[in-house]
Amino acid sequence: MREHRKVLTIGGDHSIALGSVDGHIQAKNGEICLLWVDAHADLNTADTSDTGHMHGMPVSLLVKELADYWPYLPGLDWQKPTMSIKNLAYIGLRSVDHYERLIIEKYGVSAYGMEDIEKYGIHAVTTLALERINPTGTKSLHVSFDIDALDTLEAPCTGTSVRGGMTLREGVHIMEIAHRTGWLGAVDMVEINPRLGNILQVKTTLEAATHIIKAAFGFSRSGHVPQHIEKLPGYYAPILIEDKIVKREEPVAVPPLLKES
Repeated sequence: MREHRKVLTIGGDHSIALGSVDGHIQAKNGEICLLWVDAHADLNTADTSDTGHMHGMPVSLLVKELADYWPYLPGLDWQKPTMSIKNLAYIGLRSVDHYERLIIEKYGVSAYGMEDIEKYGIHAVTTLALERINPTGTKSLHVSFDIDALDTLEAPCTGTSVRGGMTLREGVHIMEIAHRTGWLGAVDMVEINPRLGNILQVKTTLEAATHIIKAAFGFSRSGHVPQHIEKLPGYYAPILIEDKIVKREEPVAVPPLLKES
């Protein structure tokens, strides 16, 4: 990351983002913004969580505004909450606990749920979220993508799926926009669990994750012009010599596909 290369982390439950985001913060001296794409806010503390599951708490451990709500945690001495909650935005929310909603409202977190996507469209929502958390374009962007942000039909093999989520197309477009900003420094792809489905469901989930990851690294659905190629490969058309069909030694001449500028 210090060499300006993108980092991809694949998991695993969403608690792994505690390490990947913290590492990003350290590598960029705190100058990062975080786009959390998820059905859930993952903003509970140990006292507000109904389940006690760590994968529902990583965001609250990362932001400095909630540091006083956490006791000392043995084994997490390395992790210091230094990111401002103002540098956080959500996309895809549709299962938010009461205390999580309270925190979102109290601190004015940029949080876009499925109703916002339905009303404004994924392009507008993503663009607005990124403008809110990085208005000057000077911060490094971390996108932490939980596969359950997608609808269950798009990604069935995940542990806490919620119906009514995004389409794969919408998930891919988020990453396309993130890539085009030029800010993207790190990506998490999490909560993929192949043990939770049949062969077809596993294939569907893995294909969805693959498409999203490829978009983050610049793959274009409209295709790419190959570099250093000016014309299409020539066709070695056969010719007739003395009543025998003979293959040409040279391809049929074709004009350049691209003119020199």
